[in-house]
Amino acid sequence: MKRKLPIFLTAVLVLVGLLAVQLNPGAHAAVAAADHDPGVGEHLEGLDVDTVDWKAKNDSYWEAALTPAQYQVCRRAGTERPWTGATLNNKKAGVFACSSCGQPLFPAETKFESGTGWPSFYAPVSQSSVSIKADLAMGMLREEVVCSRCDAHLGHVFNDGPAPTGKRYCINSVCLLRQDATEPKAPKAPPSQDNGNGH
Repeated sequence: MKRKLPIFLTAVLVLVGLLAVQLNPGAHAAVAAADHDPGVGEHLEGLDVDTVDWKAKNDSYWEAALTPAQYQVCRRAGTERPWTGATLNNKKAGVFACSSCGQPLFPAETKFESGTGWPSFYAPVSQSSVSIKADLAMGMLREEVVCSRCDAHLGHVFNDGPAPTGKRYCINSVCLLRQDATEPKAPKAPPSQDNGNGH
C-alpha cells in the first residue's frame, strides 16, 4: 500500500501538469519559441533577395524551397495551429520579414498580444509591403494579407486592433522571419571629384 501512494501521487501530478498546459496553450508555445521555425528561410541564405524576381517563381520552385508547413500556409493559404508558432512570443527589437522572399513586413514595435494564438501587428513597415485581397473562403468575407513582393499568403487583417491604427494583422508565424535591428549606417561621403590637382 505504501508503494502505491507515491506512484498514484506522481500520476496525479503528471495529469495536472498536462491539463495545465492544455488550459494554457501559450505555455508550450513559449517554451518552443525561437526566432523562426526550423528550416524556414534556409532558401534565402546567400541570396541578394532584393534582386530576385520572386513573382516569376513557379509552384514547383516554392514546393522545393519551402518547408512543408511553410508551403502549405504561404502557397496554399493554409493556417497553422494557434499557439504553436516560433515567432508568437518573440519580443526582440527588429523587423519581421517574409519567410518566402525576405521582404521586411512588420516592425517589431507594432507587435502586440492579441490573445488569438498568432503573431499580431497593428501596422506593416509600409502600406506597400503588404497587399490586401478579398477572401471569400470559409463562407465569409475576410481581408487576406499577402506579401506584395512574392504574393505569399500571410494571414488576415481585422478592424479590432489597438491604437493608433485600430488594425490587427493576424499573421501565421511560419510566414515570418525576425531580423535583428540594425544600427543606422552613417551616410557615405560623396565620391571625390579630385582630378589630382586638389580640385
